[in-house]
Amino acid sequence: MNKLELISALKNEAGISKTEAAKVVQIFFDSMTEAMARGERVEIRGLCSFYVKKYKSYVGRNPKTGEKVTIRPKKLPFFKSGKELKDRVDA
Repeated sequence: MNKLELISALKNEAGISKTEAAKVVQIFFDSMTEAMARGERVEIRGLCSFYVKKYKSYVGRNPKTGEKVTIRPKKLPFFKSGKELKDRVDA
């Protein structure tokens, strides 16, 4: 399911216009993104949680040349599925 399909499903289930559904979905995604940018965890009970994982700097290698390269510290978003989601997918 992509964003447009999500908007369409929301429109049909809630009986609202496509514009209103698109606005709701955008507000939802923007709120999640802003919270994660602040380093907060986003949890949707029974479905999943999103959090930011921090990595320290380390020395890696350029796969093409074999040269040592220093990798800067970074933060990456992570997704963890909830128990109910795991159970529904595995059913």
